[in-house]
Amino acid sequence: MSMLGKEIRMSRLVNPKSNKMMAITVDHAISRGIAGMTGIQDVQSAIDKILLGKPDAVTMTKGIAERCMPQHAGDPASILMKISNPAPANPTRDVVFGTVDEAIRMGADGVSMGAIMMGDFQGDQIEKVGMIAEECMRKGMPLIGHVYPKGENVSMEGRTAWENIAYCVRSACELGMDIVKTTYTGDPDSMAKVVSCVPSSFRIVIQGGDACNTLDDYLQMTRDAMDCGVGGVTMGRFVWDYRDVTALVITLRYIIHEGYSVKEAKELLAQLENDKNYDQF
Repeated sequence: MSMLGKEIRMSRLVNPKSNKMMAITVDHAISRGIAGMTGIQDVQSAIDKILLGKPDAVTMTKGIAERCMPQHAGDPASILMKISNPAPANPTRDVVFGTVDEAIRMGADGVSMGAIMMGDFQGDQIEKVGMIAEECMRKGMPLIGHVYPKGENVSMEGRTAWENIAYCVRSACELGMDIVKTTYTGDPDSMAKVVSCVPSSFRIVIQGGDACNTLDDYLQMTRDAMDCGVGGVTMGRFVWDYRDVTALVITLRYIIHEGYSVKEAKELLAQLENDKNYDQF
């Protein structure tokens, strides 16, 4: 079976210069509610600002893509179609509500789904991941997983333990995912252990980081993650809650793809926030 379709789509998700992926997520409302998600209450404006910063991809649900992306048809950023989410009342169980065919029809370059591991609903979720992975393979679609050790059997401290995160990424790889989004362990040495637990061709990307509190924290985490072998980022709230979304997207892009240090990134961010000359970057 030809894998050309998947290879073409994967090539659009990964920057050829850095061999890293930078995606921004706006799929939070179903899983977390909308009242507290101030940065994406006006989701069209958020998407417009994000895309102006030229990320590699944006993760969103089918309804938002259908209503917010037509004006961006032809933009280089790929759509990652989120087809599952948990809910505030059931936070440890991802429920599938979309299909691979919908993602293909809407021009997506990847299908995105979640699994909350080490909890009561792990078995049900990984069964669905396995089925979707097989369908994605047949239809030439990359499968991106949002896989976290946040089930009922994991303490708050255990959510960043390298052993638990390694279990998540190895499980994602064994189930047939192509890219897994997961939690950063908190330091490059332990995250390097996670990276070593999967084949080099399997891509791990990190979320924004529940433990980060400041801009410096996020920028340093991004730099450290790139240096220890992580294959990119898929960030959400940190980006679209920032006062200048486009400037931050560009700054993260320069850390991830251009190898900027934290110091260089902060200088670039300050300049972009002042001059608003986004089109020059």
